[in-house]
Amino acid sequence: MLWSLIKIVLFFCIVAALSYGAVELLQFDGGIRIALAGQEYNLGPLQAVIALVLLVIAVWLFLKLMGLLVATFHFLNGDETAISRYFDRNRERKGFQALADGMLALASGEGRLAMAKAARAERYLERPDLTNLLTAQAAEMSGDKAKAEEAYKRLLSEDRTRFVGVRGIMKQRLEAGETDKALKLAKTAFSLKPQHAETQDTLLKLQAEKSDWSGARETLKAKLKHGTVPRDVHKRRDAVLALSEAREVLSEDAGVEAQEKAIEANRLSPDLVPAAIMAARSYIEQDKPRYATRVVVKAWEAQPHPELAAAFAEIVPDETPEKRIKRFRKLTKQHPEHAETRLLLAELHIAAEDFPEAKRALGDLAEAEGDARALTIMAAIERGQGASDTVVKGWLARAIMAPRGPQWVCGNCQHIQAEWTPTCDNCQALDTLAWKRPPQADVSAPTGVEMLPLIVGAIEDRSDETPPETEDEAETVEEAEIVETEAAESKG
Repeated sequence: MLWSLIKIVLFFCIVAALSYGAVELLQFDGGIRIALAGQEYNLGPLQAVIALVLLVIAVWLFLKLMGLLVATFHFLNGDETAISRYFDRNRERKGFQALADGMLALASGEGRLAMAKAARAERYLERPDLTNLLTAQAAEMSGDKAKAEEAYKRLLSEDRTRFVGVRGIMKQRLEAGETDKALKLAKTAFSLKPQHAETQDTLLKLQAEKSDWSGARETLKAKLKHGTVPRDVHKRRDAVLALSEAREVLSEDAGVEAQEKAIEANRLSPDLVPAAIMAARSYIEQDKPRYATRVVVKAWEAQPHPELAAAFAEIVPDETPEKRIKRFRKLTKQHPEHAETRLLLAELHIAAEDFPEAKRALGDLAEAEGDARALTIMAAIERGQGASDTVVKGWLARAIMAPRGPQWVCGNCQHIQAEWTPTCDNCQALDTLAWKRPPQADVSAPTGVEMLPLIVGAIEDRSDETPPETEDEAETVEEAEIVETEAAESKG
């Protein structure tokens, strides 16, 4: 508001000053006399000022006209001028408009329209770093793989676009299943831009598929350096890769080196069950039972696992069942309510032929968990306590139909594996296997399996069980049954 008022006051002041000057010029006597070509012109003071202003304007217009003529001459001669810059700006405006339209068409899923717009943008802009990328992506969307690869290859000619070209060709090779070529391209892309997270993941996956464990560990180290993987995840996956490297060396009969790598894997991640098992067996081969015991106990504390118990048994293979139960207390006192601990105790007592204690250790697992292992152990306990074949067969029939309990399950695709591997056999994901119960699918049992309890007999309640028959009584019953059968046949 104040500024507007100031501008109005200044305008009136300027008008007043000009008016005052014009009045003063009119009051002066004399003027200017101009003689030109025999003609004489007399101008008053005000007229002289106006003539001077007009002369200045005429000279300015003349100079501008001469500049335009010179610029036209240069334009026709091919030199850069204001006129050429005007046309260049017009072409650039049309080129960027075509480029924007192509990007919108690409986002809309119109691949062929995007390619047409990219070609138009190339004619106007002459910027292959922009238009080739748009052409490649549009060609991929349209299914023209050859044209897309040709566009990506053109991007390889410049340093600033080489990574984009290599990455594009790498993805095409992956889609075509050419993993060897894709691995080479992934290494090239990684060397060009080591901080690129997607390239790191692709290279790591391909190296794991090709069992290049040392290279995979270097890639994983780069992921940690550039902050694309948390430190705890890096530590565990480095242990997985070290363990895989140890297993690879072990298959080549390099005993000492394999032992060292197995121990390194266990040091990196003590809770990794396969690493603990391999490290424990390495210590056993080196005749270091104390170190093997420490490794297994620490891994069992993190997660009880049947293979850990098997490795723990290998430390002292020739001990009596009673001594084994005593030594295994280092494991069983940890997680006493865990299902694996209870199953282990039951198996130890079965080996010692202490079936009542085995049944107490098992508790209600056979009913609550209901997996095949618990039911099979229950069948062994019943057999050891002298139960009838019907009872034992009833438990075994249930075991056949029961789920198998915890297994190695991929957290990415839910694939189930019998043995641990660094990568999933189904989806090739790294470090996704976990020891857990697989999800139960709602599928019907195979034909006839649900009839097994009726065929072999249901599980009997032994609380009211009568004493077993003597041998003579059994023979008498058998003879009576034969007589009844013969009588029925004669009637028939």
